[in-house]
Amino acid sequence: MHFKQPEILYFLFLLIVPILVHLFQLRRFKTSYFTNVRFLKELAVQTRKSSKIKKRLLLATRLLLLTCVILAFAQPFFEAIDSKNASNEMYIVLDNSFSMQAKGKKGELLKRAVQELLENTPESAQFSLLTNTENYWNTDIKSSKSSLQNLNYSAAPFELSSIMAKIKAHKSAHKKDIVIITDAVGLTEKEVKNIDQEDKPYFIVPEAEQKNNVSIDSVYINQTLENFYEISVNLSAYGEDFKPISMALYNQNKLIAKTIINFDNKKKKINFTIPKEAFHGYVTIDDNGLSYDNKLYFSISKTKKTNVISIGDPEKSNFLSRIYTSAEFNYNNYSISSLDYNSLEKQNTIILNELEIIPQALQTTLKAFVSKGGNLVVIPSEKASITNVNTFLGNFGKIEFKNLETKSKLITKINFDHPVFSGVFENKITNFQYPKTNNSFAVLSPYPAVLSYEDQSVFATMIQTPVSGVTVFTAPINAVNSNFQQSPLIVPLFYKIAQNNQKTGVNALTIGNNQPYFVDVLLTKDAILEVKGTDDSFIPIQQILNNKVKLVFNDFPETAGNYSIFDKKENVENLSFNYKRSESDLSQANTSVVSDFKTADTISTIFNTLQTERTDSQIWKWFVIFALLFLALEMAIIKFVK
Repeated sequence: MHFKQPEILYFLFLLIVPILVHLFQLRRFKTSYFTNVRFLKELAVQTRKSSKIKKRLLLATRLLLLTCVILAFAQPFFEAIDSKNASNEMYIVLDNSFSMQAKGKKGELLKRAVQELLENTPESAQFSLLTNTENYWNTDIKSSKSSLQNLNYSAAPFELSSIMAKIKAHKSAHKKDIVIITDAVGLTEKEVKNIDQEDKPYFIVPEAEQKNNVSIDSVYINQTLENFYEISVNLSAYGEDFKPISMALYNQNKLIAKTIINFDNKKKKINFTIPKEAFHGYVTIDDNGLSYDNKLYFSISKTKKTNVISIGDPEKSNFLSRIYTSAEFNYNNYSISSLDYNSLEKQNTIILNELEIIPQALQTTLKAFVSKGGNLVVIPSEKASITNVNTFLGNFGKIEFKNLETKSKLITKINFDHPVFSGVFENKITNFQYPKTNNSFAVLSPYPAVLSYEDQSVFATMIQTPVSGVTVFTAPINAVNSNFQQSPLIVPLFYKIAQNNQKTGVNALTIGNNQPYFVDVLLTKDAILEVKGTDDSFIPIQQILNNKVKLVFNDFPETAGNYSIFDKKENVENLSFNYKRSESDLSQANTSVVSDFKTADTISTIFNTLQTERTDSQIWKWFVIFALLFLALEMAIIKFVK
């Protein structure tokens, strides 16, 4: 037992006062005269006995009364079990990622967690609230009520390690109590292991009752016809036993197509045919799972011809004119002697076709061209200077040409997963007529091959950057050295290379993906492009590159939807933004990784536990009660004991 005011205990010396009073018998007796003295002796004996018992009882009750009063003023208490952490600061981490849209027993997980915080957090409690994107330091439930009620789902995924780093960086003289409210979707063992040993957090892991969910993953142009686009919509189904759901396609909020989807497997592709014109809308489904991935916004720009030139011998470049037709491309071929360097910056794709020497001036120009988003294709010549080629390729990556091998080799392997073949093949082809080359260069390349020989060496590879692509062949593909020009592979390969990073397909960007976006517009130095949506607008980071503008969006916009790029009041281009689909699979809830930590069902349980373990047991009230009882007992003795 401990005392808050131990100095009051010195007053226990006052207990000697009632003892002295009773010892010296300070009360004066009055003499009574009796007419009959026959009973006097017996009366004197009887009075002396009862008086002695009464005095001792009164002495005891008064001593106990005074003792209880003094102890009550000294405020005795029993120390709490966890009194050392009574001054800890409280941090509440609330996961507001899209997976928290899932429905539990009492509704959406996030909304229920917010409601419990509002109802069960003590008004006197000071805490800091951290979500996926927002931080509210040193607040209380009244001050943060509005923020909690207006808390929206975040496009940013729940990254526990990042939030814990913020808490650790928040300097304080006190230890920390951390309460983490998350459904544990995507939570990794590595993130949990990195938690500081001193910060033993409490986990509240609400569980979704309904884990079935259908997600729209992507939209792309599957086929381009003369007057129509055939677009494909990819969907993923997570869970079991799905009922048919409806899908609708909208352009400018106008319904243009609708269908019913039956899931016979986990992946589904739905095709729509739409007019070959600009599109600015979305595709949507109606399911009982998460709502954030039920809609995918996309835009298709007006058809623009891609500018392509080849530099090399015209006779060896004839095959390119058959691929890059005038309907979709502005194609030209120049010899190295007739090349106009000023025209290069206006191109989308430049092909170096079997140049024996790449001049230094051309190397410098092409380096700047690639850095500004241009695509480059390098087809070597058998007579090429290896040193010259390696010096040139060193501007873009780590590909290194070795010696020329004079032996015939078959091209047998297609990298179907390479981005350049995205949407080209419906099925993986295992049996086709293998093209061959007679002479080829050995190369060292850390980049994945697009096409490979039978001995696993590289025939074509690509150096990919966020803004451009540099495709490198390891052998000449003229008709003398190779029959690759007769292969069915050549058309999709060169077609997709020319369109790499060009806006000839679907514009459906992902929020948070910092890949640069290029807009074909000529701006003055002081001009600024602005991105506008239905409800919000923002100005992205931008850089003027000749006849293009490079845009970087970072974490903007915050809301998925259809947007437009404006130069003042002029609409330059339409584009769309969508949320990442990383939260769609609710089966990724990894609750086992928190098994080593304290867990609770509700926030009220944690507050009650902390209060019980850290609150001293005050017992001074009991001494007040005992004092009153002894006072009542004393009055009873005086009144009833004779």
